[in-house]
Amino acid sequence: MTDMTSSLRTLTRLVGFTPLLALDILYKGEPRRIYAKAESFNFTGSIKDRMALHILRRAHASGMLKPGAPIGEATSGNTGISFSALGRALGHPVIIFMPDWMSQERKDLIRSFGAEVRLVSAAEGGFLGSIKLSEEWAAQTSDAFLPRQFANDANVEAHATTTGPEIWAQLGSQGLRPQAFVAGVGTGGTVMGVSRFLKSMNPGIKVHPVEPANSPTLHTGHKVGKHRIQGISDEFIPAIVQLDQLDEILSVDDGDAILMAQKLASRGLGVGISSGANFLAALQAQDRLGRDAVVVTVFSDSNKKYLSTDLMKEEPIKADFLTPQIEIIGIGHSIRVCELCIQGKHTSECGC
Repeated sequence: MTDMTSSLRTLTRLVGFTPLLALDILYKGEPRRIYAKAESFNFTGSIKDRMALHILRRAHASGMLKPGAPIGEATSGNTGISFSALGRALGHPVIIFMPDWMSQERKDLIRSFGAEVRLVSAAEGGFLGSIKLSEEWAAQTSDAFLPRQFANDANVEAHATTTGPEIWAQLGSQGLRPQAFVAGVGTGGTVMGVSRFLKSMNPGIKVHPVEPANSPTLHTGHKVGKHRIQGISDEFIPAIVQLDQLDEILSVDDGDAILMAQKLASRGLGVGISSGANFLAALQAQDRLGRDAVVVTVFSDSNKKYLSTDLMKEEPIKADFLTPQIEIIGIGHSIRVCELCIQGKHTSECGC
């Protein structure tokens, strides 16, 4: 137990406290600034580390996850990578159930951590089939632990206690307060958790969930169409997503998201496709509030898991795309944060 406590303490230092980037752009010829949390700085390179670590820490503390017990989860990729790395670091065997059309990099990374990957075809039910198979596996496996990211409030709690407070402290250090936050909905943990914290500080802050215009699951309540923004819009509305607690749903075409991710990479910011979507949605939110509004989003991961996808191909431009109207000037500044800052105890010795 002492070793486990020590390992969890070490891993905690490697997750969160990511930089907040101030991105200066010209949009339709006028200057704008959008803030984005650079979540690729986390342990395995994505925002999912926050949720995975929090769930594992809670499960160990409660006794739900026994030492050395197997962990299984259904995922579209980043969560599987996080649980594989963190679970193996804590001494657990891990099995990941994942639709077989996810990027090869995701599958390879999960295997590289020593986890098992069970690929699920469309004929077997795709993403919903992955969840079903994980439940069946758990029912047949002694001491098995299922994080159940889509229904576990600890997913929301992870962002209410880390991501949200970090954003608040980082902007506060610049004399600013957020007016809106946007994030794509995969499990919904990020948008619900950040909303829980930010709206507790100021109920007037707008928090917008984001989905692909090509597959508007949040608007329809079920799978419709198909899209290329891996990690969001996974065929259903997760149980932890409470749309009545959020503001207007924003939609982004997957082609526009790809072009935006490519444009960000051309200025040195290698991000995934969902980050391109988040950036475009942040501009939409800013349009509703005014060009000087303080709008924050997340760059959920890097581009490294998308090198075998359409991110590396030429994407045709449609007439209504926003990306062609955007010119990236550069990173205005990067705002760091530490635990003392979040507690309101910032000193010159923080290094932030």
